[in-house]
Formats: sequence, C-alpha cells, structure tokens
Amino acid sequence: MSNVYTIAVLVGSLRKASINRKVALALAELAPANLRLKIVEIGDLPLYNEDIDVDPPAAYKAFREQVSAADAVLFVTPEYNRSVPAPMKNAIDVGSRPYGKSAWSGKPGAVISASPGAIGGFGANHHLRQSLVFLNVPCMQQPEAYLSGAGSAFDEAGKLSESVKPFLEKFINAYAQWVEQHKKL
Repeated sequence: MSNVYTIAVLVGSLRKASINRKVALALAELAPANLRLKIVEIGDLPLYNEDIDVDPPAAYKAFREQVSAADAVLFVTPEYNRSVPAPMKNAIDVGSRPYGKSAWSGKPGAVISASPGAIGGFGANHHLRQSLVFLNVPCMQQPEAYLSGAGSAFDEAGKLSESVKPFLEKFINAYAQWVEQHKKL
C-alpha cells in the first residue's frame, strides 16, 4: 500500500475568483487517495527582505513551517508578462531563506499553469521551473500541464467542465506517481 503524502499547494493568483485557485481545488478533489493537497496561502507574505529576516515576521515563519512539513510541492500559476506573478516569486524567495535552510530542498514538485489565453501560461510554467532547479526541487517533466482557455474550464457555479476533467486527472495521477517514486529515493 502507498504512503499518504501531504502536498503544499501554492496558487499564484490572489484574485477572489481565481481560475488557478479553482484548478487547485479541482486537483484536490481529483487527487488519488495517497495525496492530501493543502493550499498554503502566499498573499500575506511581506516582500522578502533580508533585513527583516534577521528577526523573521510571523508570516515568514508560518509559511516556512507549512512548506517544510509537506512531503511535496505543487505550483498552480497564471502567467503575468511571460513570468510568474510577484506573490509566487516572493513565496519562493521566502521559502528559500535563510541560505542553507531552504524549505523547498528535495521535495518532489510539479507545475501546472492556467490562463484564459491560448498558450496556457507556458512562459510562467517554464520560468518557474528554472527556479525549481536551483531550489533542488525535482520537478515532474511529463505530462506538461498548460491549461489554455481556462476561463471556460468552470461553469458559473464553479463546477469543473467534463471536457477538462480527464486532463487534470491525468496530471494529478502522474504527479502522485512522481511523489511516490521520489519520496522513496
């Protein structure tokens, strides 16, 4: 029998009606029994500043503890100007400090990007992967996950479209295998 893994989920969009938050919640519902997805909020993190990190604010401490306690990490992000949103980059920086004590190191990861546009956040997805290499996050390479036209992925009540469900199921099932494989290493 598989172990049960806690997954820290970071959502790059802070909007109340965020498509990416809806994707994260849909993935949590579709996840196999061996994954427990938990959104770790990033919107209240002060901008990373080494000066204030001498005596870290409570938000830094809580965030680092939540990420450290997780077995793996999942990034769900929109694309802003061909990159990740500022809150996502800030969360990455906060979690990577203090130097030598990164909360990210060694945690199996994956990235899914969602955008109303035609390329599904491709730029943000790949830009984020560059940071994960440095952070020592073994990132799942396949299946790649870019959800284009994401504005129509959910109905007005927030229910996931049946046409998108198989795509998300394939992704989260592959990620479950990725986590299982890399947590045993």
